[in-house]
Amino acid sequence: MNRLVLWNIDLTLVDVAIVTRDAYADAFRMVTGRPLVKLAPALGRPDSEIVFETLAVNGIVVEDHHLPRFLDALAVCFAERRDRLTKDGRVLPGAKDALKAVSRLDGVVQSVLTGTIKSNAVHKLKAFGLDKWIDVEVGGYGEEVYPKATLLQVAQGRAKAGYGAVFTAGNTVLIGDSTRDVQAAKIGGAAMIGVASGRSTAAELREAGADIVLSDLSNPSEVVAAVARLTTPADRTTP
Repeated sequence: MNRLVLWNIDLTLVDVAIVTRDAYADAFRMVTGRPLVKLAPALGRPDSEIVFETLAVNGIVVEDHHLPRFLDALAVCFAERRDRLTKDGRVLPGAKDALKAVSRLDGVVQSVLTGTIKSNAVHKLKAFGLDKWIDVEVGGYGEEVYPKATLLQVAQGRAKAGYGAVFTAGNTVLIGDSTRDVQAAKIGGAAMIGVASGRSTAAELREAGADIVLSDLSNPSEVVAAVARLTTPADRTTP
């Protein structure tokens, strides 16, 4: 194995915002006994950060027990709604074909680098049949209280342990839709393919430093070519 491709999930592969918000509201009520008034925006951040800010903006004095309790409640509340994912959510154009096409590249391992906690990430992938191309055991997830750049390095370490290969900036690619994803790739040590399917525009992704920017994933050949270019040493050194 000599290529590691890490995918962001929300607004890169799927859009399940309605279900996520409902799960957050229910989890907030379970943990605090109060209704959720305002949910902190995701903005490419992990669930752990969103939980802290959501508690704060709703007037809750955050204590040590809040985060683990909220994440546990979020897992339960999301699982209870997993049957709604395909009804109230959608897989983004080309996502399934892109994953399938990239899986055919020689020596590729595909996983995720996501702000979503692991159990919920797995539900999202399985609901739309995307999990068959993803090794969820070597990914990085939102319950891990690390900056996303550090989480990228954690995922590289897990992939090394699982596959016996070294993954570095020369053979790791992050595919995501936000400028935070771009920052994580640049700091953590990976090439970056920005996909303008989320809240960051193509111009914002380029300005943040994405190596390649795609409008969406609807052209699998384009995605494969981008991954191959960024994980082939000779091509990485070509101006």
